[in-house]
Amino acid sequence: MSGTHFPVVVRIPVAWGDMDAFQHVNNTVYLRWFQEARIIYFDAGEMAWRDISQKVGPIQATAQIRYLAPVTYPDFVHVRVGVATLGTTSMVMKYTIHSEQRNALVADGETVIVMYDYAKGEKAPIPEEIRAAVLRIEARETDALRVGFNQPERPAGA
Repeated sequence: MSGTHFPVVVRIPVAWGDMDAFQHVNNTVYLRWFQEARIIYFDAGEMAWRDISQKVGPIQATAQIRYLAPVTYPDFVHVRVGVATLGTTSMVMKYTIHSEQRNALVADGETVIVMYDYAKGEKAPIPEEIRAAVLRIEARETDALRVGFNQPERPAGA
């Protein structure tokens, strides 16, 4: 697996409320965008990750973001996600965020997602069905799964 392969891309509108007092998108919103793309990635693999009866599921252990340029309203961002490393109990997910207004990369980063046994309160091996689903998704072409690209455009100046 490679950190440069992104089989899932999500187009997300920038909301007016995403901006802070400095008139750019607040840094915490980028983590929400990462999360949105990650959830779509997990759902694309038809993983049973949301089935709490399984008692083993993903939990975010770390997050790292490199901010390259500010984002402002109105805009859409394209958040790409892929798994760079698939270990025994964890996976490293890489992300890029591109701004349509800037036509540029505005941020990139990664999260470490650990499989966690919620009943025992400890990390657990990645279940085989989740491992197989990640491998299926990663075998796809870059941008193979595109979500949110049929959203209407905002009027000019909106």
